Amino acid sequence: MKRIERVLDYIEKASSPFDLQKFEAKCGLDAQEIADALAMQRSNVSKELNELCREGKVVKFGRRPVLYFARDTLQELYQLTDEFPEGALSFASLSDFQQALQEARGEVQRNPFDALIGAHRSLAHQVEQAKAAILYPPDGLHTLIVGQTGVGKTLFAHLMYAYGRAMGHFAEDAPFVTFNCADYYTNPQLLISHVFGHIKGAFTGAEQSRAGLVEEADGGVLFLDEIHRLPPEGQEMIFYFMDTGTFNRLGETTRSRHAKVLIIGATTEDPCSALTKTFVRRIPNIITIPPLSERTLSEKLDIIKALFMDEARRVKKPIRVTAEVVKALLGSIGAGNVGQLKSSIKLLCAKAFLNGWDTPGGIEVDFKMLPLALKNGLLNFTADRKAFDEFLPYLTQSLIVSPEGEKQVRGTVDEGEGDWHSFNLYRVVEEKVRQLKGEGIDSNTIKKMVAADVNLYIRELYEKRNAVNLSTRERLLKIVDAPLIDFSEKIVAFVQKKMKRVYHDRFLYAFCLHLSAFLKRVKNHETVPYPELSEAMEKGSKVYETAQEIRAKIEAQYHVQMPETETEYIALLLASAEDDDLDEKVIILVATHGPSTASSMVETAQKLFNTTETNLIPVDMPLDKKPQEIADQVITMLRGMPAQEGVLILADMGSLISLGAEIESKLHLPVRTLDMVSTPIVLEAMRKADIPGMTLDGIYDSLRSFRGYETAADTPLPETAGPDEKPEAVVTVCSTGRGAALKLKSLVEDALAPSGKKIEVVPLGLTQMEEHLAELAESRRIVAVVGMKRPKAAVPFISLEQFIDGSGEQEMLHLVGAVPLAQTQKSQKQGKRVVRSLCEDSLRRFLTYLNPEKILDTLMLFEQDVEHALGRTFSNPVRIRLIVHCGCALERCVTRSPLDFSGDREEIDTQKYKAIQNAAKRFEASLNLRLDADELALMSQMV
Repeated sequence: MKRIERVLDYIEKASSPFDLQKFEAKCGLDAQEIADALAMQRSNVSKELNELCREGKVVKFGRRPVLYFARDTLQELYQLTDEFPEGALSFASLSDFQQALQEARGEVQRNPFDALIGAHRSLAHQVEQAKAAILYPPDGLHTLIVGQTGVGKTLFAHLMYAYGRAMGHFAEDAPFVTFNCADYYTNPQLLISHVFGHIKGAFTGAEQSRAGLVEEADGGVLFLDEIHRLPPEGQEMIFYFMDTGTFNRLGETTRSRHAKVLIIGATTEDPCSALTKTFVRRIPNIITIPPLSERTLSEKLDIIKALFMDEARRVKKPIRVTAEVVKALLGSIGAGNVGQLKSSIKLLCAKAFLNGWDTPGGIEVDFKMLPLALKNGLLNFTADRKAFDEFLPYLTQSLIVSPEGEKQVRGTVDEGEGDWHSFNLYRVVEEKVRQLKGEGIDSNTIKKMVAADVNLYIRELYEKRNAVNLSTRERLLKIVDAPLIDFSEKIVAFVQKKMKRVYHDRFLYAFCLHLSAFLKRVKNHETVPYPELSEAMEKGSKVYETAQEIRAKIEAQYHVQMPETETEYIALLLASAEDDDLDEKVIILVATHGPSTASSMVETAQKLFNTTETNLIPVDMPLDKKPQEIADQVITMLRGMPAQEGVLILADMGSLISLGAEIESKLHLPVRTLDMVSTPIVLEAMRKADIPGMTLDGIYDSLRSFRGYETAADTPLPETAGPDEKPEAVVTVCSTGRGAALKLKSLVEDALAPSGKKIEVVPLGLTQMEEHLAELAESRRIVAVVGMKRPKAAVPFISLEQFIDGSGEQEMLHLVGAVPLAQTQKSQKQGKRVVRSLCEDSLRRFLTYLNPEKILDTLMLFEQDVEHALGRTFSNPVRIRLIVHCGCALERCVTRSPLDFSGDREEIDTQKYKAIQNAAKRFEASLNLRLDADELALMSQMV
């Protein structure tokens, strides 16, 4: 029996005992289980399982680990005949399979938004806004779609219309009328005539009456593109129509005509500046479509695949796109958005079609075809380390699409599957150098790109290895012998001592396999290729010197002569491992006028700080330089830097202070600017940026109140200063020191307000918490630590639970020496600061149509009514849960999508239900909203 037959036989026998309940608990068997049972290598089993899946004999589910199940057994479990989802034998989850099955059976109506790339990811909020706008009673919400040219505003409007038809909100034959206001913006009278129509004689040339677009769109949608081109009088007529549903044709004196039309406008401009305030107020729903550059990498890839798929259908041939082309397209994404990307792909496919029109197998788009602007995109993409890391799981070689849909993504292997013996760093370098040299790329660029691809290759290899539940040594023992691993471990220990840093298993794994490959080449008398790579790593660098020493150790251990080029390969491995642990920091730009002022300040600060950190950058502006030249230089420099944590500009004056706005606009990076820069401010910024987890806003806020370092002339010596003379501080601790800790800082500051004392609140992350506390204690008297973890230092600790519950707030006020608050109405009000703040934050995230600030008072009164009716005082967590749930229930009431109560109604506490029912009458009186019985039942279970 062949190996593939043994695997199929086993999985069929193992699947048949499954009943439906057992299958839905675990959707099959993973490759390791099957390999252990059949005494095979997992990689071989995985290869056969993938082949069986392609043949349609097994179905696979999930991602980590992938589970396989016999298709015939699955059909029996679900009693399937013709409705099995053909062509879909791989599902991300069981729910995806069940949804596909429902669609195949015609049991669900397809949502038009499902076809929109990003509908469930970066555009999820916009899609929810659109759905609610269509379904909002009685006739929907008029909507304005805002976004740059080419982001897909027109497509989004069409999808809203299609969704309205699918949900029965519009008739099947309801009109969708489009009008571009820019076509007639120079003639306001003619523009208004087109929109509302005119009567005979309304203006010169109006020889007969004519209906306008509003009448044509009656019962459907009127899409007004570039709506900001409407003149003020046109906007006035539109918003009057939105208010009343009535209008008049041009030339009529009374508004006696009626139409039921949903207005969807689109604009590339800021509505508040391009449209009249009165008009903007009439549009309750504004949907902002982000530019393509702000979408996730996976979405950008999906869009590129979809655009190539469109072209494949158009030319009726498969299209092969090299990975370098995909990278270049990703790196060239800028202000052009999807529209520009579509044009670029059309042009590329047209060239490819001409080159291979008589090739029966399909056409190929390679790097040679790219215009210069797109080739530069490859350099941009190569310089972005984060993008490279993200790109790895999606595509490493060529993309192939066919007229029927995406056919194959080469170079990807499912979840750690593949042949471990295929590690070959030489092959990676050989293929890359050969390809790039053939495309005319210069040698310096080749070296950079080879180094980046080696990094990706090794990381991909290690991630696959890591997916298997074995130690690095155990995994290596399946491939190489123990003495070679022992020697490699000694090399790792040497490198760690030499480089004074930790090298993780990734380096051990890659080095061990590469050494094995080198020794095999020596045994087979093969040469190491591409000696011109000898300049890829900088001679004299510590990495290169370490690689030379490793080379000497290998020669001594194995009595071989290693070529000079081999040093480069070892150096590439070292550099790749170093890159793995680099933590990005906030970039600090010191920008001053004068030929070398900023450079001198940075040099002084680095010497005082004893560092050569690359995140501190001087920007000198000679007086004869134009501000735009400096801005262009800075933007070019930042493009090649890891700057996702943000940029802090420390400027002296003038045009340099406005540099941040251009960086934000062109690079979409967060930027903060401080003026009146000085050396102490630069030093303090460097110190803050060096703290793990410190954010751009955290550094910016601390520097705004920084007044320089104290000197011996104006402060006592540390040894003579008593502890009471130090300023007081409260420390907040959360996992990263970022968002959650900063929010906790805000809450603690609010809670400290009644004390009347000026007490600093310092947020910290868990990383090196003890060291940072000790450092802080040198200059501050730490009154208390509030947060997730109790410090080892003898400092009063208030847990996060205590603080949110309210008891910790009173304890903290006692610790800072505030007069204990009496049990008065005032104390009750102060005790609910935390509740109000946390509820408001949560509701801001969850609510789209209701304003949290306006409904929060009513929600808190509702909660107090429930407490009073039950004669109880809830804990703060219960209050927060009840208020937030009730706010979301009111939103669902607006969108007519209430939750269903699935519990036993007989078990509901009648007293609690009545208390909540009576308290909820507030919403009927103030908001004209009535919660249904299911929502009330759900809330009664919370209290």
